[in-house]
Amino acid sequence: MITAHVLVKNEGNFIWYSVMSVANFVDRLMLWDTGSTDNTLIITKEIKKQSVLGKKIFLHSLEFKKYDEQKARQMMLQETPDGWFIVVDGDEIWWDDSIKKVTDEIRNNGNNIESIVVPTINLVGDIFHYQEKEAGKYNLLGRKGHYNLRAVNKKIPGLKSLGEHGVWGWVDEDNKMIQERSVSKIKFLDAPYLHATHLKRAGEFQKDSEVLKRSSKLKHELGIEFPKDFYYPEVFFKSRPKIVPNVWENMNFIFKLRSFFETPLRKINRRYMPEKIGY
Repeated sequence: MITAHVLVKNEGNFIWYSVMSVANFVDRLMLWDTGSTDNTLIITKEIKKQSVLGKKIFLHSLEFKKYDEQKARQMMLQETPDGWFIVVDGDEIWWDDSIKKVTDEIRNNGNNIESIVVPTINLVGDIFHYQEKEAGKYNLLGRKGHYNLRAVNKKIPGLKSLGEHGVWGWVDEDNKMIQERSVSKIKFLDAPYLHATHLKRAGEFQKDSEVLKRSSKLKHELGIEFPKDFYYPEVFFKSRPKIVPNVWENMNFIFKLRSFFETPLRKINRRYMPEKIGY
């Protein structure tokens, strides 16, 4: 059994693309909301209505006075059947080939490994630009850059959720982060996904500020332009409900002007300032 964990709040811009990019490849998809006030809930209900995919999608709402990622993720883990789960945030959009590589690896070799790491391509400014590799600070399997641990085997002894948002992670019975367990049990796959973490994610711009630490993720930065023949994830070209936003928009002049001044400072900080843990 492969379950997708999708935990969201105010992800109206990309949630449809995110869910629809993986739904056909997993057995079960847990789509849990933690208090969205934009159009996210309307969109997730539209997804649930689909005759075929809707049967494998399980909607749930959580209420927090103060967001508790450790608790929310642990609750999802406890509701997850045995097998594997893939963490899919509402701003992560997969290529068919990438998610298929991950699910095929789980189905063919899942008994021999514990987790899977993949590269990410981080959008910045708009959907037509991506962030330089020097901005990636994750250290996984001896690789430093834009990487993420995205698939986890529930058989890891004592597996649980630990830590607050920004420094949160999955740990084992000894509270060791699972990416620090035996490297022989961690599989790297060249199966990237697009990550829209630095773009506007809520259906309404002001709603991003309602999400913990979301404002700090929006980057005014001039990224690297994708080639004209860049192959975007297939889900962007699927027919979509009218409520789903069009993401094919360039950054506006004011955003670009501010980015022009901030980008050099960001590049200097990345190369010469001490690195922080988490965000």
